[in-house]
Amino acid sequence: MAKTTIDYRTILNDISNKKYKPVYFLQGEETYYIDIISNYVAEHVLTEEERQFNQDIIYGQDTDIRKIINLARSFPINAQYRVIIVKEAQKIPSMDDLSFYLQKPANSTILVFCHKYKKLDARKKVSKDLETAKALYTFDKLYDYQIPDFIESYLRERGVNIEPKAKSIIADYLGNDLQKVANELDKLLTSKAENTQTINCELVERNVGISKDFNAFELVNALFARNVSKANLISFQMAKSKGFSIIPTISTIFSSFSNLMVYYYIPNMPGTNTKNMQEVAEELKIKPFAVKQYMAAATNFKPIKTMEIISLLRTYDAMAKGVGNSSADDGELLKELVYKILH
Repeated sequence: MAKTTIDYRTILNDISNKKYKPVYFLQGEETYYIDIISNYVAEHVLTEEERQFNQDIIYGQDTDIRKIINLARSFPINAQYRVIIVKEAQKIPSMDDLSFYLQKPANSTILVFCHKYKKLDARKKVSKDLETAKALYTFDKLYDYQIPDFIESYLRERGVNIEPKAKSIIADYLGNDLQKVANELDKLLTSKAENTQTINCELVERNVGISKDFNAFELVNALFARNVSKANLISFQMAKSKGFSIIPTISTIFSSFSNLMVYYYIPNMPGTNTKNMQEVAEELKIKPFAVKQYMAAATNFKPIKTMEIISLLRTYDAMAKGVGNSSADDGELLKELVYKILH
């Protein structure tokens, strides 16, 4: 997975300033940005009166590329532009003829393709032609470690802050489904008191259904401290929660122990047995206050044990996806995993 090739805000800003392109081909696994851009075009390019005759929303399974091109070449009626939004464009049998349209697109048409969950074959001419026309926008899933920044940015744009722990809890619990994350953040924004400008753990617990005490963030703390009773309590409570999925939890634990492996190889300060905390924070891309957690973990887990845990996490990730496992549910897998990490 990779970061989006272009910040979607750049596209929205251009559209807001009426700097339109004749074709927008939005593709990739991250559908959240595709929906934001296409919805913005649908709501802001034309007035409500102009949309009646000049805006078409069509679906890939109901058309083909030649019909879309013919529609795109038609002239607007009593408006400067016509807007065509093609939903589920990935269901169009072939995009090849789009290359001919790209040679001379209609300047009075804004044509938006929503090509979700997949990408065009980069080897094909149409893909190269879209790139040449600067009309191809690819949106890939964010890495798990990028989700906290997304949460912070989403709320900051709406004039609200969030406590670091609350941010981590949401990211760990919801994973990298941006639409799901955005929906829950909207729920928090409407639930907070009017004069409250910071979202805290209590608000998250009340409105998102995430326990501030029993989550992947706290589980990692307990594992790093090698606190057997607390780690078992947290894993048992998480396993009992409705709809529990182990995969985001494994991702969080894996990220933490991978960082711990990196920590071992950061040089000590000259003439000492300690590391520079600021250097550790920069190397691991964590906040300085979290460095002490890794210092403690390094005394509780030797490098060889950490490597065994990383291998174990890969095994259980595969098992959670059905590889070599036909009976254990996610809750049982988590309890087994925690036991093996600690013993």
